[in-house]
Amino acid sequence: MRKGAFIVLEGPDKSGKSTQAGLLIKALRARGVPLVHTREPGGTAFAEAIRKILLDPRHHVAPLAELLLYEAARAQHTEEKIRPALRDGKLVVCERYGLASLAYQGYGRGFSLPLIRRLNTMASGGLRPDLTIVLDMPESEFARRRRRVHDRIERESAAFRARVREGYRRLARKEPRVVLVSRGGGVKDVHLRVLSLVKRFSS
Repeated sequence: MRKGAFIVLEGPDKSGKSTQAGLLIKALRARGVPLVHTREPGGTAFAEAIRKILLDPRHHVAPLAELLLYEAARAQHTEEKIRPALRDGKLVVCERYGLASLAYQGYGRGFSLPLIRRLNTMASGGLRPDLTIVLDMPESEFARRRRRVHDRIERESAAFRARVREGYRRLARKEPRVVLVSRGGGVKDVHLRVLSLVKRFSS
């Protein structure tokens, strides 16, 4: 049986995760790689319902409630979708996973990183991605794309986004199996770098 692999694309809001995930999926499917494309929060009906609550700009969500809702969505997503796909030998491409909680709720909101790591481990049942690719993006790029800002998290302050970005950069330097990819060079160049990193998991 083919061995499954778990690949995660991370990065600040508007960093191009969905674009790069779509290009990666297209390239892998062209090679006949069996895969599942999913996202966090979301990926299952229950987790998508939590996503709507979390991202709805009409809601004021307390920071602790936010953290716990993300973890609840992750627990359901992992159990219902990610683990079964890996057991079937599929390559799972996920937009965000546990690193997002460390960046957003840890560096962004100020929660203890050890606490978030414990919650991540509980929610994921100890599952860790084989590779996490962090797409870096400066604030100037977010400002350029601001006309398409809609959800509650995207409406946070520039100071919050700066903390999240710095969090991702620090985590990429310290965490195992995490690689930082600059957005320099355009969408196609980034795609080629992402594809080269994923290649060894898709053969």
